[in-house]
Amino acid sequence: MNRMAVMLCSLLVLSVLAIAVPAAAEEPPALEFGIVPQQSATRLARLWVPVLEYLGERSGLRLRFKTAPNIPKFEERVAAGEYHFAYMNPYHYTVFHEKPGYVAFAYAADKRLKGIVVVRKDSGIRSLEELKGATMAFPAPAAFAASVLPRAHLRNVGIDVTPKYVSSHDSVYRSVAKGLYPAGGGVVRTFSNMEPAIRDQLRVLWTTDGFTPHAFAARPDVPVGAVDRLQRAMVAMRGDEAGRKLLASLKIDGLQAAHDSAWDDVRALGLDLLDELVGK
Repeated sequence: MNRMAVMLCSLLVLSVLAIAVPAAAEEPPALEFGIVPQQSATRLARLWVPVLEYLGERSGLRLRFKTAPNIPKFEERVAAGEYHFAYMNPYHYTVFHEKPGYVAFAYAADKRLKGIVVVRKDSGIRSLEELKGATMAFPAPAAFAASVLPRAHLRNVGIDVTPKYVSSHDSVYRSVAKGLYPAGGGVVRTFSNMEPAIRDQLRVLWTTDGFTPHAFAARPDVPVGAVDRLQRAMVAMRGDEAGRKLLASLKIDGLQAAHDSAWDDVRALGLDLLDELVGK
């Protein structure tokens, strides 16, 4: 009887395994979704993991949140094609569309990306001219709206500053709030997302012109069907209450389908910052 019981148990286990293994094999592979580290990894995870879980449920894809310790490292990883999908700034997109070939499929609807220069709220600085000769905080050399645009404008109007790169937008805001630097570069969205305890110590001194916002882009080897499903899920968020709440947490009103030509306004600037990107 004991031998018979053991045989029956063994057959039962084998039957369960026979059912479970094919089911596990049918689970779609995880697709890594890289988010540009404008803010700390902890804050980004808190904002983006629920969004990616929502999109995964509605697209049938397994999306895995990824970022990098700083913007230069993110640039290095995108250049190497480490992410299946990536959320990157407009200049990054124009570069990484060429190589390794990322293709944009969505961006924030009804929005223009604007860079800002912030100072402490109690600062006596009232104009950019007063920053001449100062050391300013910026996230990274190729951070488009937070670094490239402000530095280009300052250079064009003859205001020489020394840039200090502090890895993220959050670090810029914290550094300026602490008085480590008289001013720093950021963008409207990350400034709005900053915790009130820091944001309320700062004020916006100057704002850039608006450009096509950050791109959601896919690596060229990601199946077109997967990209289409994700794009449809992203565009549909605006019409769903849960989706709207998640978008609101990102300070985004909605997402729309995108084509590569949308970033021609950035290309028209004629920027050549390849030597400022890691590995270039």
